[in-house]
Amino acid sequence: MLAGKLPMELLSRLLSDIDVRDPRVVLGARAGEDAALIDMGDRYLVAKTDPITFATDLIGWYLVQVNANDLASMGATPRWLMATLLLPEGTTEEQTEAIFTQLLEACNSLGITLIGGHTEITYNLPRPIAMGAMLGEVAKDRVVLTSGAQVGDSIVLTQGIAIEGTSILAREAEDALAAKGVPQPAIERAKSFLFTPGISVAKAATIACDTATVHAMHDPTEGGVATALLELATAASVGMTIDAVRIPILPECRTICEALSLDPLGLIASGALLATLPPAEAEQLVATLNQEGIPASVIGIVTPASEGLRLVSNGTSRPLPTFERDELARFFADDGTAPQDA
Repeated sequence: MLAGKLPMELLSRLLSDIDVRDPRVVLGARAGEDAALIDMGDRYLVAKTDPITFATDLIGWYLVQVNANDLASMGATPRWLMATLLLPEGTTEEQTEAIFTQLLEACNSLGITLIGGHTEITYNLPRPIAMGAMLGEVAKDRVVLTSGAQVGDSIVLTQGIAIEGTSILAREAEDALAAKGVPQPAIERAKSFLFTPGISVAKAATIACDTATVHAMHDPTEGGVATALLELATAASVGMTIDAVRIPILPECRTICEALSLDPLGLIASGALLATLPPAEAEQLVATLNQEGIPASVIGIVTPASEGLRLVSNGTSRPLPTFERDELARFFADDGTAPQDA
């Protein structure tokens, strides 16, 4: 298999063999869902684990954001993080301290406490690997599941697609971009995408839950918005019709993807949030998000599963593209390069 997520069919088959023996596990491992739910009496404990394997620059910051996003996408408040850092031989104390500083700064910005984990220098490792296990909590009446999408819902997307992937490419493949003629100012702006517009969806998720009847939320990560839509549709057993023109793509993302012959629909996309909700509430949610400085758009509708996933552009409908692996992984494999050590 190629680098990246396991194929959905294989993952679903593997997860179907799990025997959940604790009745407190309200939601266990399930393809498409962002985290697990454990009944703690008056609320749910929400649990998630996610690694950082593509990026090496600011790896600690990435780790906190991507795990917190998955909890926020379920309506939960992230509270506690355990982090595992596997570092290559030759990593300096200064490099290690930098990663810890990133972890702490990111945790502090979201009100999360780093409660433990594991660190080691690992034999024959080409670059740093960071893994996080994050816990949060959510009121039982506030939980939002990926599987909650309903036929007829509008689909809202915040900020823009491939924010994370664009930033990683600008940071890790600057020479390749310059060689392709991408202007240096565009590369510098893309590097800053990690912070502006940023890859956190916590604020957007909170606003959505506070102001609308949200049926489902999901944050696009590896495999881009196309894979996230597939995961959402699979979890909810629905179809979708997506208007390609309404999908927001930042100019720097478009420029970088065109230069490297990548499809932004399949590029790792933390920083965007997908939400489905009744059409009557969708435009009001978009307006509220915009007022809070979070761009948002209605990009499509949820349809019966029999209609499949469709992408409409200029009156022409075609199947929503699927990606065997993330476009970022494809670039590094085809380019013969890999991210450098932090």
